[in-house]
Amino acid sequence: MEHFDVVIVGSGHGGAQAAIALRQAGHEDSILIASRDRNPPYERPPLSKDYLAGEKPFEKILIRPEKFWAERNVTLRLGANANEVDPLAHTLALSDDTKVTYRKLIWAAGGDARRLSCPGADFGGMHTIRNRRDTDALKSEIEAGAKRAVIVGAGYIGLEAAAVLRKMDCAVTVVEMQDRVLARVAGPELSTFYAEEHRSHGVDLRLETGVERIEGENGRVTGVTLSTGETIPCEIVIVGIGIVPSVGPLIAAGAAGSNGVDVDSFCRTSLDDVYAIGDCAAHANPYAGNAVIRLESVQNANDMASVAAKSIMGDKQDYDAVPWFWSNQYDLRLQTVGLSLGHDACVLRGDPAERKFSVIYMKEGCVIALDCVNNTRDYAQGRKLVETRAEIDPALLADTTVALKEMI
Repeated sequence: MEHFDVVIVGSGHGGAQAAIALRQAGHEDSILIASRDRNPPYERPPLSKDYLAGEKPFEKILIRPEKFWAERNVTLRLGANANEVDPLAHTLALSDDTKVTYRKLIWAAGGDARRLSCPGADFGGMHTIRNRRDTDALKSEIEAGAKRAVIVGAGYIGLEAAAVLRKMDCAVTVVEMQDRVLARVAGPELSTFYAEEHRSHGVDLRLETGVERIEGENGRVTGVTLSTGETIPCEIVIVGIGIVPSVGPLIAAGAAGSNGVDVDSFCRTSLDDVYAIGDCAAHANPYAGNAVIRLESVQNANDMASVAAKSIMGDKQDYDAVPWFWSNQYDLRLQTVGLSLGHDACVLRGDPAERKFSVIYMKEGCVIALDCVNNTRDYAQGRKLVETRAEIDPALLADTTVALKEMI
């Protein structure tokens, strides 16, 4: 068996950043990145945005040029899924029928797109957007003439895909079981704004509606029958209803966890010498009142990677990073800082009709998060308010003539 000082499972943002952070911290021993993806590490957010739209070639979304990894003596083993972990022997079995030993293991495997379980869910023309192969398959069908799409789920992925497909002149219906779009991540004010925006671009939004079954002929999608009984004709279906954390081998090896794998403030799992980072890592987050949550974001993946790398190098620092996210839809740039979970009040700052405004979320009188639409200044200045849990009069927060930085 080959031995590597550090083995990293997963080549997304977390896995790539973990290798980069180790080298930057002076780690000189061997590093292996093992990944089921067959491509060198690349960015995931563009998959539902400019890469899907054909506005960015694949080479432009690489996290680093391909030669970077060899120059840093980081071994890439692509197309090799991690099948089994033996924490006592410190071995990892891969899907290419090889085993490697490690001193430290960083699990950055992310998750698999959640699938529909209704009849017809395995027809051709069913798509998710989780990796390059997913997006390439979707683009190929559109280029081949598919012009009608049903998108299941009105979260970030679903709405971003809807915006791109409308630009590609596809007819789009979005189906969402909740009573508003972005219901899991934003307040009603933002949901209303984005629902109106998508409808103004010709998207058919079906809220409080489920999927009964997928219709098809000759093994391919022909339509989606809704819980209302109506059938929406289409050639493609995009499912954006969240992910299932890819932690099976860790849980089988005895790691603690239910929704993902549990980690401490240094990103360590309950298994000796095994860390977990990114989408699959359940952690007590100080910006969620120390509730144990998973964060699916580039920020979280990168910051956890740095924490794990520092811990391995003997520089233990607690994970304490302000969460941030972004979403591009049409000409709108949404930037979020903080977590609005459990908020008990909202302040609208600016006029949505001007397509530049912010929603400030408060809990027990303190600022806990901001959603900023085309308003980078509020996003940048509001970060300090979130970090300090600033107590500010809502009337002052709503006054756009006063900069947020003047309220600290």
